[in-house]
Amino acid sequence: MEKKQEEEKLKRQAERAKKTEDPMLEELILQTKMQQQKEEAAEKAVDEWRKQAKVESYGIRSHLSIQEQRESLPVFEKREELLKQVKENDIVVVVGETGSGKTTQITQYLAEEGYGNKGIIACTQPRRVAATSVAKRVAEEVGCKVGDEVGYTIRFEDVTSDRTIIKYMTDGMLQVEALSDPDMKRYSVIMLDEAHERTVATDVLFALLKDAVKRRKGTLKLIVTSATLDSAKFSKYFFDCPVFHIKGRTFPVKIFYTKRPELDYIESTIDTVIDVHVNNPKGDILVFLTGRDEIDTCCETIIEKMSVLYKSDPKMSELIVLPIYSALPSEMQSRIFEPTPEGKRKVVLATNIAETSITIDGIYYVIDPGFVKVNAYNAKLGMDSLIVQPVSRAQADQRSGRAGRTGPGVCFRLYTKNAYLNEMSANTVPEIQRQNLSNTILMLKAMGISDVLNFGFMDPPEEDTILSALDELYILDALDVDDVNQIYRVQLFI
Repeated sequence: MEKKQEEEKLKRQAERAKKTEDPMLEELILQTKMQQQKEEAAEKAVDEWRKQAKVESYGIRSHLSIQEQRESLPVFEKREELLKQVKENDIVVVVGETGSGKTTQITQYLAEEGYGNKGIIACTQPRRVAATSVAKRVAEEVGCKVGDEVGYTIRFEDVTSDRTIIKYMTDGMLQVEALSDPDMKRYSVIMLDEAHERTVATDVLFALLKDAVKRRKGTLKLIVTSATLDSAKFSKYFFDCPVFHIKGRTFPVKIFYTKRPELDYIESTIDTVIDVHVNNPKGDILVFLTGRDEIDTCCETIIEKMSVLYKSDPKMSELIVLPIYSALPSEMQSRIFEPTPEGKRKVVLATNIAETSITIDGIYYVIDPGFVKVNAYNAKLGMDSLIVQPVSRAQADQRSGRAGRTGPGVCFRLYTKNAYLNEMSANTVPEIQRQNLSNTILMLKAMGISDVLNFGFMDPPEEDTILSALDELYILDALDVDDVNQIYRVQLFI
């Protein structure tokens, strides 16, 4: 309707210009027509991109065979040493740099060693995208369909069978299983991957599995893995267990900061992507954004701007724009892993899932606006909310490291060096210290854990947070007076 009204308006103006022979009005009509053509071209480019996103594939993943790819990973050299450590110790902390192959390979090594005959080998991931994509990759390496020897379980989707030996799952799903089976009798090895992300479910599993390993006396093995964690702290928490290091393939990364703070980080991100594409040597780009809305907006704006640039310079190489976030269909998610065609450049716009959970080859440029969306609980309002806040220095370092996986890379940080050194926190606050604990405490009570105040969290939340959660559960009749008094060991404060 708007287009029709605009066209009718232009017609009337053209007729008036003919009658009055007004040159200014004719020029205005010409400018308006040109603007309309530009907008139509941009819209057409975005529509074309959306169609391609559904059907187009960008070639094969690698020229190497599956076995050659597996043997080229850094973890392969440490295979025997790692299996020896797992055999000799019930709990092992594995620190392996991103891209070393720990998530996909360790489970396969354990299955080859015969641990799958004693029970399922489970591997937890903080995100659904990571659990499904890794399970599909491992199934491909094993040579089976997803759901046979290798399967995955996420909320509302269980792709496993009686034959499943290796099972990838979200940490929340394993936490739910702990309700009915605290000793984890179905499992022979449990691997808690990406432990540094410190989700609530992972923190609860740390304490539950630590006790389960102790009770099962050598029949359950626990492997805690991460790219960046305080290994001494983790080792001390898990009965002074050994720490195993795997070096990844890393190259030097140049880091550039902005001279002054950016007013609009979305706009500066888009400008940086186009600037890198136009003025820099070949190599793919990885952009970190906070969520789906930002990613979709950036994708469309980049496509629109590039359509104008292609018209002005037809020889310019094509920029392939690929989004990645958890709500995206799996066939579209898998496109980010495919190699870039010759003479083109790929830009991947991702949430913080691309920090550690997934590894994309061919990335030489990283653009980091310095923000992340986190779940925060406001105790005064009693509400959970998703808020955008600056990343920690540890997260910023992890993001910049993504540029040095394939070769020497460059990281463009869209914030000042002073902000990095003085305004950002050193590490991310564990999720358990910034969340409403009502659900967690109710789950612990359902497992028969009465003294939740002294539950063995690695980083215990504040006592007031636990007490306010108990208050809420009592008001909702989820706990009775005896339950609450048992925890308080004092007079009920409600």
